[in-house]
Amino acid sequence: MSQFVSVFDMLKIGVGPSSSHTLGPWRAAQSWVKKLRESGKFDELDRVIVDLYGSLSLTGKGHATDLAVLLGLCEADPETIPIEDIAIIVERINNQQELIFKGGKVIPFLPSSVVFHREFLPYHANGVTFRAFHEYVEISTETYYSIGGGFIVQEDDNLENDIEINQKNFPYPINRAIQLEEYCERDDLLISEVVFKNELELRSADEIDFELNRIWETMLECMYLGCHTEGKLPGGLNVKRRAFDTHKNLIKDAFYANPKEWIDAIRSTEVKFREILKWVSCLALSVNEVNASLGRVVTAPTNGSAGVIPAVLMYYLVIENHEANFNHVKRFLLTAGEIGSLFKKNATISAAMGGCQAEIGVSAAMAAGALTELMGGTPSQSLVAAEIAMEHHLGLTCDPIAGLVQVPCIERNSMGAIKAIHAAEIALETNPKDCLVHLDNVIDTMWETAKDMNKNYKETSEGGLAVTVRLADC
Repeated sequence: MSQFVSVFDMLKIGVGPSSSHTLGPWRAAQSWVKKLRESGKFDELDRVIVDLYGSLSLTGKGHATDLAVLLGLCEADPETIPIEDIAIIVERINNQQELIFKGGKVIPFLPSSVVFHREFLPYHANGVTFRAFHEYVEISTETYYSIGGGFIVQEDDNLENDIEINQKNFPYPINRAIQLEEYCERDDLLISEVVFKNELELRSADEIDFELNRIWETMLECMYLGCHTEGKLPGGLNVKRRAFDTHKNLIKDAFYANPKEWIDAIRSTEVKFREILKWVSCLALSVNEVNASLGRVVTAPTNGSAGVIPAVLMYYLVIENHEANFNHVKRFLLTAGEIGSLFKKNATISAAMGGCQAEIGVSAAMAAGALTELMGGTPSQSLVAAEIAMEHHLGLTCDPIAGLVQVPCIERNSMGAIKAIHAAEIALETNPKDCLVHLDNVIDTMWETAKDMNKNYKETSEGGLAVTVRLADC
């Protein structure tokens, strides 16, 4: 049996630009410092070395991995840290060349204390080792792997959430899509209802609603911020933010002071047919422009693919159902989270392991399945939609120019959102019994494709656009 993956594992609040290269290493650093404190070695600590391996090293600068480990070592929380404090903390560390831990402990920390190694560790492409010293004697060494979506593991450990998914622990133990489909058919339940019943084994209904609402509000704030921020993205590519201009052309001279006022106004407006795709594209771009600026986003299932799900959910709220309420948002997120977990359990959501098919492909599948449920589709049709969305992302490579989560990453969220909507429309007109390919088939195919893919196309910036378009040419 595999481990239980909660919707709140798939949808995490964190800081961009990458869940695997920013959020994961950040969480790993936090975990290591916590271990030092629990073992009693923290008081002896007077020097730290951080070794980055594989993809974490090759694209580490562009993905802000070096900054993430500094923030994690300082014990800042990516979910709650004020975004404006990030630059202040990093600048202080670099200028003063010292780390300040909670409680006031201070140790020297030079820029050379973060070491970039080109070699890959055998367990996973994203490896990071933390080494602690006391008077030049090594007192602790721990290696973590960031396996996508902010998940971290150690080679001899299970996932952080190591609850086994079985009949004893959960009413609906799910490892494969076919099991989910059979439960829904047997008990006449929607996918979201099955997921909700499993989540009730871990937390109360009120807690589930509270957390899902917090996730949705973070998505909404992110879209609002992206649509109202102009200029260029950081990192040296001089990529212009496009959501601002597109949004301005859509709303004309209107002004909205906050996300709630904004979404209420959009939903009360009759959107012209030719503007629908513009809205979807604008919203997807807005999220990932915030992500590229080290802003706060929701992994869905990763930071690099964070724009697809909120853009498709907004499509439903703004275009398809103006009367929709939080219950619809809840169902969408629960269904999306479960579909994402199937890929997490049986393939990967890490671009460093599977290319961009593991990020944009999975997010499109999640969004397509969730939208299909809200549009009145059966559970089987939701799984058909997820299968269609992923099938047409198979083989998609990850080749970020200069290691930045900008080109082609931001545009891919727009394309993924459009594909998700189209996949849902096809699925709603499909009899699942007529389908030759099941979601489980495409998940297995994605994993086989990932294993066959040349490593240069797995988030290394050593293939594709990252090679044909150089930073110096921009």
